[in-house]
Amino acid sequence: MVQSRLTTGAMPVALAVVFALWTLYQGAAHARPAPDAAQPASAAQAAQAVPPVPAGGAPTVPSAPGAPAEDGRADDDTFMLLREAVRQNDAARANALASRLPDYPLASYVDYYRLKPRLRDATAEEVREVLRRHEGTAVAEQLRAEWLLELGRRRDWGNFERELGQLAGSNLQIRCYALLARASRGEQVAQEARALLLSPGNYGEPCAALIAQLAQSRQFSEDDLLWQLRLAGEANATGPARRTALLLGASDTRAAQAVDTPAVAMARGIGKTRAERAIYLVAVGRMARTSLKLATVALEKNSPQLSAEERAIGWASIAHAASIVLSPDAATYWQRTKGVPLTSEQMQWKTRIALRRGDWKTVRATIEAMPPPLRDENAWVYWLGRADKHDGRTTQANALFERVASPHHFYGQLALDELGRQVSAPPPVQPVSAAELAQAGANPSLQRALKFYALRLRAEGNREWNWGLRGMSERQLLAAGELARRNDLLDRMVETSMRTRTEVDYAQRFPAPHLDVLHPTAHGLGLDKAWVYGLIRQESRFILDARSGVGASGLMQVMPATGKWVAEKIGMNNFVHSMLNDLRTNITLGANYMNMVLENFNGDEVLATAAYNAGPSRARTWRGLLDAPMEGAIFVESIPFSETRGYVRNVLANATNYAAVFENKPQSIRTRLRPVQPRERAAVLP
Repeated sequence: MVQSRLTTGAMPVALAVVFALWTLYQGAAHARPAPDAAQPASAAQAAQAVPPVPAGGAPTVPSAPGAPAEDGRADDDTFMLLREAVRQNDAARANALASRLPDYPLASYVDYYRLKPRLRDATAEEVREVLRRHEGTAVAEQLRAEWLLELGRRRDWGNFERELGQLAGSNLQIRCYALLARASRGEQVAQEARALLLSPGNYGEPCAALIAQLAQSRQFSEDDLLWQLRLAGEANATGPARRTALLLGASDTRAAQAVDTPAVAMARGIGKTRAERAIYLVAVGRMARTSLKLATVALEKNSPQLSAEERAIGWASIAHAASIVLSPDAATYWQRTKGVPLTSEQMQWKTRIALRRGDWKTVRATIEAMPPPLRDENAWVYWLGRADKHDGRTTQANALFERVASPHHFYGQLALDELGRQVSAPPPVQPVSAAELAQAGANPSLQRALKFYALRLRAEGNREWNWGLRGMSERQLLAAGELARRNDLLDRMVETSMRTRTEVDYAQRFPAPHLDVLHPTAHGLGLDKAWVYGLIRQESRFILDARSGVGASGLMQVMPATGKWVAEKIGMNNFVHSMLNDLRTNITLGANYMNMVLENFNGDEVLATAAYNAGPSRARTWRGLLDAPMEGAIFVESIPFSETRGYVRNVLANATNYAAVFENKPQSIRTRLRPVQPRERAAVLP
C-alpha cells in the first residue's frame, strides 16, 4: 500500500520556517510567545528557510536545535493521545496529557483540548482566557462557536450576545440561539425565523427551542407550525416532526409513525383537526417514497375529507416523490398542486420535470416563484435564460447568460456556449517568487495546517489551511497554492487557486500529475485523458491515499468489488484490495472501468460518468425511462441523485477545461453533452 509522503518522518517544507523562527527566538531577551503565535519572519529570512523540493521526494527539514527528532515524534504521539482523550470526553486524562506538551507547535490546540471536555462546567473567564491567548486563530473561532452553543443551552443571553460578534451569521444552531435571545426579550423575529428554518434535520435543540418560543409567544401561527411539520416530513426528520406535533396539540407518537412507519399512521385514519390531517399528509408523502400507488390511492380515497389546500399539499408530496423516480405521471401530479406553496425541493423538481417535457412556460413560472436565494443560483439563472430564449426574448436571455457565464463551472460553460463563446485556457501567470513563497510558508495558520497533514489529520489541516487563506490577495493565494504543491497537497493547491478571480493559474487549478502513468494507459484504451483527469479531479482531488466513507480507494476512488471485477476482466490475477492504493494499479483499474462503462453506453460521457459514480444499473434505469432523445444538459439536470447530478456536472466541466489545456484550443462543453439516446446495449456491468 502506498503511504502518504506527509508523515512525521518527512516533514513539510514550511515547517522549516518554524525551526528558523525557533532559532531566532532562542536567546531573545523577552519572553517567547507560544510557538503557533509567532509572527512571520521577513520575506528575505523566510525565503532562506524554505529549501527547494528534491525531485521525486519530500523536502528534507533540519531538526530544531536542542529538540531531537525522537522527542518530536514522542510529542506527536502524546498529542494524538490527547486528541483521543478529548474524543472520549476524558477530562482528567486530557489535562494530564496536555501538561506534557508545554512547547508543542500546536500550542493553541493543546489549550483547546485541555478545556473542551469540561466546557459545560467551565466559567466564562476560563473560556475567555483561552480565547484571548489565541485570538484570531481557527481554533479560537471553533472554541467560541462551541462556547456560544453552551451559553445558549444555559440561556445565558448576556454572555452569549457579548461573544456572538462575527459568528452571528455562522452555523444554523448559533443563528437559532441568536434569534431565541432576541425573542426572549420580546423582539419580533418571526420573519427572520421563517427564512432560516428550512432544514429540520439540522435543527437540534437550539432551533427546536426557537420554534417553541415563537409558538408560545404567538409569533408563529398555526400555519407556520404546519409548514414546519411538512418540512420535517419531507426531510425524514422524526424528532422535529414529534416536537412540532406537540406544539400543534397533536400526538407526537402519531407524527413519528407518519415519518417512520407511514402505513401504520395511514391505517389509523385521517383525523379531525388540521394538525391530525397534516400528520396524515406527512404519512402520505413518506409512503409515496416507497409506493406511489398506495399513496395515490390513499389520498384519492380521503380527498372528500380534506380541504382544497390540503389535497394540493398531498399531491405536492406525491408529485415530489414521483419526480425523484422520474415517473411519467409526475407532471400530472404537479398539475394538481396549483395554488399551494411548494418547498424549495419541490419547486426544483417541478422545474426539472417541466424541462424533461419541454414545458418552458412552467419552467419560467416555477423559477420566478422561487425565493431569491434559490432563484439566483447558477442553475436556475441559466434555465430561466433558456426559457427566455425559447420565448424569443433574446436580450433578456443573453443578460441572464452573462450573469453566470464562466469557464469554471458547468452552468457557466453552458452560458458561454449560448453566448457564442468557448472555454480557453488563460495565459500563464507570473511565477510565484521566492519572497512570495516564503511569506506563505511563514503564515502561522498554514504552518499549523502542514503540521496536521504531517500527523495525517486532514480535517484539522483543511480547517487551518482555509483559515489561513482569509483576506489573502490574488498573489498570496497563488503563493499558498505553490506551497501546497511543494508539499504534495494537490487538493489544497486546487482549492486555494480556485479562489483567485483575476490571476487564474490553470497549472494550479487543473494539474496533470502522474502523466507518465496515466497517458499510456488512457492512450492504450483510446480514452480521452481530459475526461480521465476531469474525473480524478472530482473523485480525489489527487489525494493518493484518499478513502471514501463507503470504501472507495485511491486516486480514482475504485470500490473493492469493482476493482476485483475489473482485475478479473483484464487478467490481473494477483489482485488484492490493498493494491487499490498503489498508484499504477489504481489508474489501471480505474481507467479500464471508465472504458468499460463508456463502451457500455455507446461512448456517451454523460451516462458513463453517471455510471462511474452511481453504478451502471442506475444509469441504465435513468436512460431506460426515455422514450425519445433528450438534451444532455436536461438529462444531467434531472439525475435523481443530488450527489451524482453534481458529480456529472463537475466532471464534464473539468474535462472541458483539461481539453483546453491539452489541445491548446477553445472548447465547448456541448461536445460532451450530446443528446442522450433511449436505446440500451445488452452488455451488463456490475
